[in-house]
Amino acid sequence: MSVLPYQYVTLRCVPRVEREEFVNVGVVLFCQAAELLLSGHDLHADRLRALDPGLDLEALRAALAQVDAVCRGEACRPDLTRQGARFGWLAAPRSTVLQPGPRHGGLTEDPEAELDRLVARLVSPPTSQEPRPTALDGRSRG
Repeated sequence: MSVLPYQYVTLRCVPRVEREEFVNVGVVLFCQAAELLLSGHDLHADRLRALDPGLDLEALRAALAQVDAVCRGEACRPDLTRQGARFGWLAAPRSTVLQPGPRHGGLTEDPEAELDRLVARLVSPPTSQEPRPTALDGRSRG
């Protein structure tokens, strides 16, 4: 199996754009060599409602379903027939509740498994019970 280059963006839910707070909710992965444009998401209502208790989760789910449809080549503008063009459109900055983060790249032998790994690593809540530091320099504030 060969190693394939890919690009991805993390999809962020920004419930209150003026506050610039966000929770990662999905990933879009584009692997031109394998002719794949894929998306995956993982919503956690409690995390999202911590930023905005009034967030319309159904509208967010509908927006993510639209991203899935664009990746499959459905519900696209006529000029977005190529996967690369659709990825570029999905990765373009916007000021909406669902926003893409910066583009990143990597290498993989299995783009679909890589999407699953990225969603688990970047979107799903951590499963580790390791304690996290509370201050940047480790000293208490007083």
